[in-house]
Amino acid sequence: MTDQIITRKRGNLGHITLNRPEALNALTEEMCMAITDALQAWATDAEIGAVLVDGAGDRAFCAGGDVILLHDSGKAGDDRAEQFWRTEYALNELIKTYSKPYIALIDGFVMGGGVGLSVHGRLRVAGDNTLFAMPETGIGYFPDVGGTYFLPRLGTAIGNWLGLTGARLKTADTCAVGVANAYIPTDKHNDLIEALAKAKLDGSDLAVATVMKDFVRRPPVAEPLPNALSCFEKETVPAILKALDADGSDWASKQAANLRKKSPLALAVTLEAMRRGAKLDFRTAMARELDYSLGFLKTQDFYEGIRAQLIDKDRNPKWSHTEGEVTDAQVGRVLGRHAMNELEFLS
Repeated sequence: MTDQIITRKRGNLGHITLNRPEALNALTEEMCMAITDALQAWATDAEIGAVLVDGAGDRAFCAGGDVILLHDSGKAGDDRAEQFWRTEYALNELIKTYSKPYIALIDGFVMGGGVGLSVHGRLRVAGDNTLFAMPETGIGYFPDVGGTYFLPRLGTAIGNWLGLTGARLKTADTCAVGVANAYIPTDKHNDLIEALAKAKLDGSDLAVATVMKDFVRRPPVAEPLPNALSCFEKETVPAILKALDADGSDWASKQAANLRKKSPLALAVTLEAMRRGAKLDFRTAMARELDYSLGFLKTQDFYEGIRAQLIDKDRNPKWSHTEGEVTDAQVGRVLGRHAMNELEFLS
């Protein structure tokens, strides 16, 4: 088993730690496979009554996936990207349907692939340093790992805002919008793990809740979301930008400026993907996301965004389209069927 994750049994608790702190615990395919193996083994292990996942170090739960691999695979025309997505998305679905309580301690950065490891689980525990974001449109991509499913279910305006802009939510907002469903101060996380390890966990939510009630606290109070958030209910990206410009508030102006830095193609595809995802069951949404991901491998913006943000780091991407240029046909080509075989699920 890879040393990029640490798995151990602690009493009736199965404990997984993402162990790449120098890379903010970013996911590799090897990690996804190892997590999958542990979850599948523990699902039928009568000694395991709950699973907890956390990240090594004090900076991140998990700040994303192996984007450079995806870039290089697409450039080379091999199947490494597709195999990574197949492994990761199947793991996301396994977490969503896991038969035992699944607890994610989402302290520090939780972005991209880290979102897929947490938001689909039953318990998402924020700490004092939680910082959530889905920043994919900034690299010419879309919020995958189930983002097209869970973001719309936070509410149309909130989901569109987070998915399009990559806005970062700190602890209070993460709890307020429902990304996290419990708050435990960071300095109590180790105590929580020890208490769970000593408890008689029988696979029920009640057994976990009985332990957690002694640690859960009221989260910090979030500032009310601005009225201009309603601009994100518009049906197209140009309409959203027009509404933000018309609003004229500082918040709206900042959102508009942020959107204008993103890939216009990625924004248009993301908005349509979330619209579709709002009507799909989770399995179908994940299967379609595999097609969307493979579709992005055929776009210029995917490679240009990664080049500008992560390779050359000049932060000056040359997008394939300007504002308002993207057509429905171009969006449809990215969102079409690209996978030769359907996504295979594990549960």
